[in-house]
Amino acid sequence: MSSHHIIREKQEPALYIHNPGTFNEEYLGQLLEWSPTLIVNEPVYEKVLSMGLKVDAVVSLLETPAVQENTKLIRARTEALDAVLDYLIAEKYPAVNVIDTESNLRELGSYIAEINIVVFTATEKAYAIKKGFKVWKPKGSVFRIEVVSYFETSNLMQQENGDFVVISDGFVEFNFNTDYLFISEVL
Repeated sequence: MSSHHIIREKQEPALYIHNPGTFNEEYLGQLLEWSPTLIVNEPVYEKVLSMGLKVDAVVSLLETPAVQENTKLIRARTEALDAVLDYLIAEKYPAVNVIDTESNLRELGSYIAEINIVVFTATEKAYAIKKGFKVWKPKGSVFRIEVVSYFETSNLMQQENGDFVVISDGFVEFNFNTDYLFISEVL
């Protein structure tokens, strides 16, 4: 079996680097493993290039940022992240992984119905889930959950600090009465 994989365009989530901060390079390597479409925020463009990465698109508030040939420009009117999400939805991408210094999923709520968004920070992986979501996790895994009025889980115990810890190796299931629940996994 060959170690080379053929990936159809838009089959994998796009990767948008808004602000890498102190993001772990090993995690970055995992996100880049399947050669996703790589979009970067213009202020971090040179830093990403210096890491030896091929950038497919740059989002910028500037009229004409300095970008390499064959790099697409996504113009942002106000917020770079909004411009990237609008672009990806228009291009029919099903999902995007975002690297930022904070996980501001609540602010992205209006996009959740149109594209799956996972926000990675140096310490967390945050995403929205739908009712009945199940995931297998090892004992001791930690979730941070934006608790809503009605909320039930299996195989989780809430700690004094508000975190939820997986009780034993196995599935964790989430049930709630809203369209989505925002959760984070501690990396």
